[in-house]
Amino acid sequence: MAVQASLQKLRPIWVERISRELAAGEGVRAGFEEQLQRFYTLLEQTVVTGDTAWLDPILYDWGHAPTESNLEQADYHVSFVLDRMISLTIDIAGDHLEDKDALELLAAIVPILAHSLGVVIRYEMETRVAHISKELGSVQEKLQVLDQNKSKFISVAAHELKTPLTLIEGYTSMMVDLVQNSEQASMKSYLSGVNTGILRLRGIIDDMIDVSLIDNHLLTLNIQPLWTSHLLNLIRNEFKKPIAERKQTLNVIDFEGSEMMIYGDSERLYQALHNVITNAIKYTPDKGTITIDGRLLPGFVEITIKDTGIGISPEEQTLIFDKFGQLGRADLHSSGKIKFKGGGPGLGLSITRGIIETHGGTIWVESAGYDEVKLPGSIFHILLPIRTEPTNPVMLKFFGNNEPQQTETETSGKENTPTNNSPS
Repeated sequence: MAVQASLQKLRPIWVERISRELAAGEGVRAGFEEQLQRFYTLLEQTVVTGDTAWLDPILYDWGHAPTESNLEQADYHVSFVLDRMISLTIDIAGDHLEDKDALELLAAIVPILAHSLGVVIRYEMETRVAHISKELGSVQEKLQVLDQNKSKFISVAAHELKTPLTLIEGYTSMMVDLVQNSEQASMKSYLSGVNTGILRLRGIIDDMIDVSLIDNHLLTLNIQPLWTSHLLNLIRNEFKKPIAERKQTLNVIDFEGSEMMIYGDSERLYQALHNVITNAIKYTPDKGTITIDGRLLPGFVEITIKDTGIGISPEEQTLIFDKFGQLGRADLHSSGKIKFKGGGPGLGLSITRGIIETHGGTIWVESAGYDEVKLPGSIFHILLPIRTEPTNPVMLKFFGNNEPQQTETETSGKENTPTNNSPS
């Protein structure tokens, strides 16, 4: 019996059997039978012509037919149907045809069905990838809106908090003047504590403002000539007291390139280094060592801050540079800026990254992992481009003309930021 005759003989049996086994419910079965009749007609044309393109239209429709529920549940329904269809076709041919006719039929149509299965799988994957891309795009849009709202909240909260804080600071200062010459020692102590809290809160608010400026690309730089060695000397003097309190050692090593004059914002770079070293002190146990070193690279100066602290786990080595990124559990953090594992809002390293990147540099950290017993430590790398001319094209990215402009620096009034002793 010819293959075409076998196909005609098996058609009603094939449609009824596959429809019964693969479609649930009379309503579904009616529509499914119609699709099977269409498929079978195209299958016959393919066998006659030897051209699988006859099946392309229906395979395209089937491959792009998954519903939203199918896509969300990762349900590969159509490819399953075709795969099962191949098995049922083999059974039907064996049950209703002579062995020779069955073999001839299967030799003709199984390769076509296998090809159809491959095409449908490809179409289903394309549909699924498009669905996932759409979902990722939607999630990304929501995250962007959330991040924008977070930045707006930080900006508004910081500016709104600054006004009442200024009032509190002013009245506290007047109260200090009133008890200055009195013998109320306890009142002086109380006011001193209030003033310490004010300074701490002002530092947090200033950090929030800096984060808002960085997020909105509004951080301006006061570009001037400076020497890296001057910055590092200021750092060494600034941290003498906290280093002594923690019985730690701070080593500042002279390196090639530290005496070279470059262009940058000295106060902002000081702030960036200050944040990293404060972080190193906090996460290094008492009697530990912090070492500041560096090297000259082609076109760059690299500064490294190495500590003998508790280290940073691999999954947190990127997160710590995000806003509110913190190591460990926040509820276990102690208070204080230099106490071991002392807490904070988690803005310092985010600000540092913003400052360094605004200068055209980059920052990253290396650590073998987190271990409070073995103390693997961490190494922060800060890479700064060497600017020996104020009209460097990269500088024009920030200033927009051929002459360097002295832009108003967004100062934040931090008690640790050098003002009278410029490192330039």
